[in-house]
Amino acid sequence: MLGQKDRRQPELFVVGSLKDLLPEDHVLVRVDKVLDLSWLEAEVAGLYSADKGRPGIAPEVAVRLMLAGMLLGIVHDRRLMREARVNLAIRWFIGYGLHESLPDHSSLTRIRQRWGADRFRRIFVRTVQACIAAKVAKGEIVHIDSSLIRANVSWDAIARRHVDAVEVANTQESGEDGGDGPTSPRAKRKKIATCISDPDATLSKNNKAHRSEPSYKHHTAVDAERGVVLDVAVTTGAVHDTKAVEAQLDAITATTGADIQAVTMDASYAITRIFADLEARSIEAVIPAKAERPPKTGVIPVRRFKYDAKNRIVRCPGGKLLRPHGKPDCDGFQHYRAQAPDCRACRLRQQCFSENMKRRAILLHKDHDALLRARRKYARWGDHEAALYRSHRIRVEGYHGEAKTWHGLARAVRRGLANMQIQAYLAAAAVNLKRLAAAIAAAVFPLLLKRSGRPERPTVFPRPRDIQFA
Repeated sequence: MLGQKDRRQPELFVVGSLKDLLPEDHVLVRVDKVLDLSWLEAEVAGLYSADKGRPGIAPEVAVRLMLAGMLLGIVHDRRLMREARVNLAIRWFIGYGLHESLPDHSSLTRIRQRWGADRFRRIFVRTVQACIAAKVAKGEIVHIDSSLIRANVSWDAIARRHVDAVEVANTQESGEDGGDGPTSPRAKRKKIATCISDPDATLSKNNKAHRSEPSYKHHTAVDAERGVVLDVAVTTGAVHDTKAVEAQLDAITATTGADIQAVTMDASYAITRIFADLEARSIEAVIPAKAERPPKTGVIPVRRFKYDAKNRIVRCPGGKLLRPHGKPDCDGFQHYRAQAPDCRACRLRQQCFSENMKRRAILLHKDHDALLRARRKYARWGDHEAALYRSHRIRVEGYHGEAKTWHGLARAVRRGLANMQIQAYLAAAAVNLKRLAAAIAAAVFPLLLKRSGRPERPTVFPRPRDIQFA
């Protein structure tokens, strides 16, 4: 018999709860079971007046709205509030009924401005601690990487301005006492591109094959267990990948309370300072150490020079000493040079340096021995190190792809470093809640089957190793 449905007859009453209309495997239903924001009101109470003004949007409602947007890939406030008007799951998730008026989209903007990035970081840290408490993450093996995020500016907002860049001349050769020679600064006019509408964004690119774009840099530390994001930092795009490593390691230890045993990074982090810092922390560095660059023709490579870190001297292949010259620079690099008479009488003179030079000089970091040990270790990598480095690509690079594809990190939504930090914290918090909910569901579902007496069958929930795609 042909069925019919009269769409013109309005429904006068809605019987039951909105929860009854939502499937149990909906992402907001699952996240609601692990989300605890009971502490938030006391955290932000000092930012509001106790007896003046009209009541604002509840803090928990605001955060739930933002998290719902991140979980569903809706990052713009206007679009999120339009979706919340018709989306039953969002209404139920934030605690609003069908007939209640939703907050205005501008309320979310004012809340971000009032709270600042620090309070959103605390929300993110709470999700990390919840994952640690549920043993979904351990914080012992950490994968660190960075990714560029396109800033919310157009090419018309890029302007080139002239600045005076002062270059300090190389230290001139001094007398026989080996003291510092005079320096003469040289002023040089240099063109630097800036974003007029967002000065915090800088022109950056991933590699030489890509063109530079106004970007921010998103530094991420991910747990090796199930891909929980342990720490997030956002800088301008021009900041080098390694600048945020030490602060992130300290933050991870403070958040998790666990000692980091191993850290994996890609080759862009293979610099002396990183190897020395990880050695000082007793952390295993799983980083592909870069080999020394091939020297110019007719030049003996630096690897043939023996470095004595204790006495701060270098011995050349001919047996002569190279002593420190001048002071170390701000990055810890020190010039070492030989005596001119030693080089003139050396049998390796023609093979060591060019004819227009009087003596051999090399530049080494104060922790150069840490780099040498890292290179020797990389040459002896076994199955353990190879497995950790493969996990690096799956976990941290997988998170970057997931966050950019599904959680709105492909492009900055708002302008300014603080707004970009808030966006990164919310995206990481949303992913952590998703990981936690999926892990708990994967653990509980077999127990429910066993209690019901039904035979076990393949679970519809993601497996632990696939939680990042939940």
